[in-house]
Amino acid sequence: MGLMDDVRKDAMKETLPEFRIGDVVDVHVKIVEGEKERIQVFNGTVIARRGSGMGETFTVRRIVAGEGVERVFPIHSPAVVDVQVVRRGHVRRAKLYYLRDRTGKSARVREKRREKQDEQS
Repeated sequence: MGLMDDVRKDAMKETLPEFRIGDVVDVHVKIVEGEKERIQVFNGTVIARRGSGMGETFTVRRIVAGEGVERVFPIHSPAVVDVQVVRRGHVRRAKLYYLRDRTGKSARVREKRREKQDEQS
């Protein structure tokens, strides 16, 4: 093991947020403006995850004023404070790039239904 491996290991987060492609998430991002720090929430659908280890990233897409906005976040970045799942999505693809061409109702992702055992308990 080299020095770079030790640095990467120190910078990696201990617990990773649990989310999948198609989920609607709130990404809490630390923004630094001068001496002030604040948390900004970016809400959208996860359309891609790529990479592994320290270089793993995920792409979140949302529609703002009729315009599609995508942001790519490194999972292990100290700027990404938290990722909260708002809604689970049911998809059959690893990448949802086809959503870029769609607007309105056709751009929606079906919600994942709960399992029966969750409803009984």
